[in-house]
Amino acid sequence: MENFGFWSVVMTNFILVLYLALGGVTLSAVLHLCNGQWRFQVRYLACSLAVLFPIAFVLLLIILASGEAAFPWLTHAHDAEHHLPGWHNYTFLVAREVVGFLVVAGLYLLFIKLQHQAAIDSSYAAQRRFRNVALLIPFFYFAYGSMVAWDFEMTQGLNPGWHSASYGAYHFQSNFHMFLAFFTIFLFFLNRSGKLVAGGVQSYIFNFMAQFMLAMTILWTYLYFTQYLIMWYGRLPEEMIRYDNMMDYMSGLWWLFLVLKFVIPFCTLAFTPNRHNPVVIVMVAFSILIGSWLERYTWISGSTDPQYYHTPMSSLWDIGVTIAVVAVSWVAVKWSLTRYGLIRS
Repeated sequence: MENFGFWSVVMTNFILVLYLALGGVTLSAVLHLCNGQWRFQVRYLACSLAVLFPIAFVLLLIILASGEAAFPWLTHAHDAEHHLPGWHNYTFLVAREVVGFLVVAGLYLLFIKLQHQAAIDSSYAAQRRFRNVALLIPFFYFAYGSMVAWDFEMTQGLNPGWHSASYGAYHFQSNFHMFLAFFTIFLFFLNRSGKLVAGGVQSYIFNFMAQFMLAMTILWTYLYFTQYLIMWYGRLPEEMIRYDNMMDYMSGLWWLFLVLKFVIPFCTLAFTPNRHNPVVIVMVAFSILIGSWLERYTWISGSTDPQYYHTPMSSLWDIGVTIAVVAVSWVAVKWSLTRYGLIRS
């Protein structure tokens, strides 16, 4: 437990890398199902982020192998006075996370393969196969995202019995919000670099991304507040303990990610001229991205006693592991972009 703050940073990095890999294919699938014509400009760039799956898997294995350091509830798993449900069986936890990851990663990679085939084969069979797999993507994203939410955030800490019926939706929607912000930044700097083989991203794409981020900001705020409202208005003090701890002991981070994920994006993107200014849009995207990282850390670390966590990035271990993850991810994405001819080497 003494190093839980560090493991919270590792888990936060794992979740963000995982959802960057998931988000690219999910966005492509959603745009395909909605027949969004602008998908042809962004879908290959979005799917290039699937190269992050192996990095996420390595982080997952490291976390699962750490045992009680990453999952504090394991310290009470065998105590007679602490009865934990079957969901908290550690062997079951490892099995479902590994199998779930491999199934979802396999499906997402199949989508990428069929997307490429559908682009060069206009036959009905090829188009139908691609459409059918695209239909599965949102369902697997929701189901897998809910499992990740329960295992790495909702049931974390010393109070694994805490639950929220809407936490799964809150978690994976928040991370899709984060992905949109990252992808906007990704497109902006690729466009500025002049290395895109296709000749650059049209300016209206940034307007579409701004509208998308605004919509997800409003939805995130609803899901963020609805959990608190139900527990507070329903007078459920045992459920409010976790909120009270985070708002009392992590109040700075708690209110900061609310400002970064709601106040700044909404107050900026609600005005039409700002949604047509790529520089302003990217600044808002950075706000959402940083806010999402702090949000994940707050939910994970805030589940324990204050003595077991620390201010993120206040230790060399935090900084070192984060820099390592970012560096390896950057190399992998650059390789993917070059490998598939999306940028000039």
